[in-house]
Amino acid sequence: MTKEIIENDPYKLAGVDIEAGEDLINKIKKDVASTHGTNVIGNIGGFAGMFKLPKEFHNPILVACTDGVGTKVALAQEFGNLDGIGQDLVAMCVNDLIVCGAKPLFFLDYYATSKLNVNEASVVIKSIAEACIDSGCSLLGGETAEMPGHYVDNNFDLAGFSVGCVEESQVITNENVSSGNMLIGIESSGPHSNGFSLIRKILDDYQGSEDIKNKIVKKALLPTNLYPKVILNILKNYKINSISHITGGGLLENLPRSVPKHLSVEIDSQSWQMPEVFEWLKNEGKILQHDMYRIFNCGIGMVLIVNKEYVNDILNEISSNKLDSYVIGEVKDKTQKESVIFK
Repeated sequence: MTKEIIENDPYKLAGVDIEAGEDLINKIKKDVASTHGTNVIGNIGGFAGMFKLPKEFHNPILVACTDGVGTKVALAQEFGNLDGIGQDLVAMCVNDLIVCGAKPLFFLDYYATSKLNVNEASVVIKSIAEACIDSGCSLLGGETAEMPGHYVDNNFDLAGFSVGCVEESQVITNENVSSGNMLIGIESSGPHSNGFSLIRKILDDYQGSEDIKNKIVKKALLPTNLYPKVILNILKNYKINSISHITGGGLLENLPRSVPKHLSVEIDSQSWQMPEVFEWLKNEGKILQHDMYRIFNCGIGMVLIVNKEYVNDILNEISSNKLDSYVIGEVKDKTQKESVIFK
């Protein structure tokens, strides 16, 4: 293609650079391929991804979910720290899959921007690929879209989609939860990917030390913990009655989804220490503790509801996976309107 044709490319003049898209594909091919196992059929660049269902499943139930990372992307771009945002995207999806007991199989991403920055996009997709490997799934495909006029100032947005599989007899719901079951909370790395519109507002309003601000930003941008590996290891030896992924809505909104309507959960708020980043947000934003529990995970990224006799063994299993965990509460018969009671 001649230089004159390239410079007069009508699509490029309209804001869409096809060559940049091709450059990105070439740059990420190796990272994408590194996630592929023997169940992936074909290579990057096809119209669709194909995946062979593993033979280990006899009565397979497919589990699917989609999610994004909200305005955490904006904070990551503002402070030039995109290294973990791809892991955030994968985690928000595969952590939902594992709530059902599903092993993640594959993941797809959608990257939309006003103007494609190949270097930025490749950093994000590399992070996605690494998180897929850590979660035991394949990066099967994706879409990159330049949308000038819709997105502005080189902003971009992300969405992810994931599929997992679980044996029909091993699907986890909330039906087996009973009064007396214990709640084990597994630590979060920070806010994960929720509450960032509020976080950004508090940071924008903050008039104090830049060093403190940068410290809080660094903690807020830590990538979301990936929980499938540790929970799948637990499920090899112990029964989990129900699981709650603590995302948007915090502990108050997510825990009720994981117990039957006739039961409630009683949380011991002294059983773990709320990490520094949440204490700072609470104080600087003048947020009531009740609202903290309604907006943020407050240091607990995943909650397992288990029989009392399994608690110590499960705590040890989590610790062997280099994560902290705490017995944070108990399931009770519901005696009042609230489904979550903090003590």
